[in-house]
Amino acid sequence: MAPPPPVPHVTTYTIAPRTIALFTELAGRTSPYQIADVVPQETGIIISRPFREGSDVRANQTLYQLDPAPYKASYDTETANLASARASLISANLLVARYKILVEINAVSKQTNDDAVSTANQAAAAVLMAKAEVETAKINLDRTRIGAPISGRIGRSALTVGALVATGQSTALSTIQQMDPMYVDATQSVSELLRLQRDFAQGKLKSGPNQIKVKLLLEDGSAYPLEGTLEFSEVTVDETTGSVTLRALFPNPRNELLPGMFVREILEEGTRENAILVPQQGVTHAADGGATALVLGSNDKVELRHLHTDRAIDNQWLVNDGLKMGDRVIVDGLQKVKPGGTAIANVPVPSQVPRVASATAH
Repeated sequence: MAPPPPVPHVTTYTIAPRTIALFTELAGRTSPYQIADVVPQETGIIISRPFREGSDVRANQTLYQLDPAPYKASYDTETANLASARASLISANLLVARYKILVEINAVSKQTNDDAVSTANQAAAAVLMAKAEVETAKINLDRTRIGAPISGRIGRSALTVGALVATGQSTALSTIQQMDPMYVDATQSVSELLRLQRDFAQGKLKSGPNQIKVKLLLEDGSAYPLEGTLEFSEVTVDETTGSVTLRALFPNPRNELLPGMFVREILEEGTRENAILVPQQGVTHAADGGATALVLGSNDKVELRHLHTDRAIDNQWLVNDGLKMGDRVIVDGLQKVKPGGTAIANVPVPSQVPRVASATAH
């Protein structure tokens, strides 16, 4: 009779109580708070460009000056027309005043008096029209000075002094981007958004009034020194992928954040006491997403546990259900055992508090 097979040796991980800080980490890119193209509103020749490409400009600062000569001539003409219309109105009003006295003594006919009143009214209307023409000419003259629509950093100029620009042209003269504050847009699944909104409503996320505080890691891994806020109102859903874009707002007084940078948002959710963490090599996920683990019981019998995992934290799973404190989870030698069998535990792997609790929900 053959001897029974030897009892396999396995390595276990003993569940120990711990308090961990939970974070949600979102990948995103920076985008300017405001962006505006500089476009001409009149046709003319550029005679000056008093700004330096790549510099910071203020709203309404002069960026381009078009040749004002033809617009100044038009303004002067309309101003003269207004003066002529006012003179005609004065003459018409004087005639109405004379006829008013003469018609009372029947020195002139009522029809003549009515004609004089009508002429005075037409002269008054002509003054109003002339005023409008002057205002239009003044607007056109002012538009030969092209100012900055917003404050921010201006890019390269598409045209130089001497170039002809036209109203409605498709090419912008330059582009200004306001980078303080700066947006950070991160893409997440709808389920993740719903979880964040639920945690926010339950007070699990650290926040101010109606805002969630967010920290930022730059592309080189360094921490951005200023906190931002997550704007749940700035959420858009991509109909093709079913993902959402979460928008956070960060102060950027020193312009350390530039448009298009790859960054990572860190949302601090708080702390969890008596958290259960299991090394990932001890957890198996089935095709349907269900998680299981093999546990070595007190009688050294192997038990199958069905787990509900919350998220990955470093190289461990955060487990919400299926394990308890003191359980010995088999993390090495899984291929040697099966549920209901017997195993001998090697020296247990000591529990380790995770270095960073950045998380993705599962």
